[in-house]
Amino acid sequence: GRVRLVGVRDSALDVEEVLEALGDDAAGGLVVFVGRVRDHDSGKGVEGLEYSAHPSAEEKLAEVCRRVAVDHDVHGVAAVHRVGELSVGDLAVVVATTSAHRGTSFEATRTLIDTLKAEVPIWKHQRFTDGTEEWVGSP
Repeated sequence: GRVRLVGVRDSALDVEEVLEALGDDAAGGLVVFVGRVRDHDSGKGVEGLEYSAHPSAEEKLAEVCRRVAVDHDVHGVAAVHRVGELSVGDLAVVVATTSAHRGTSFEATRTLIDTLKAEVPIWKHQRFTDGTEEWVGSP
């Protein structure tokens, strides 16, 4: 099928794994989005964070990938998201699509990351350098 790689993992993510999963000689466009832990949010310094996931998160992520594959003329879709403790600079999410042309892949990859963030039950607990903390995306 067109969904080539889906994962919710507690180990470091590897962009190369995503690229390999989407290898396709017919694909002229390959668009990858990499989300990293940044050192600030809402004007505060970020010390680190932890991602938690509902047990259904990987299946929901697969469902989102299937929808993107159906709604866009893509050859392949891949998405992996990290859970657990992350430090500034760590990769939190890698999503990508391939298609015959770049425009389709840009649109599909944007839809993939935006839908993942809106629908997949993964929550971020940020710890700030001023000692405060915040949950993002929790129910």
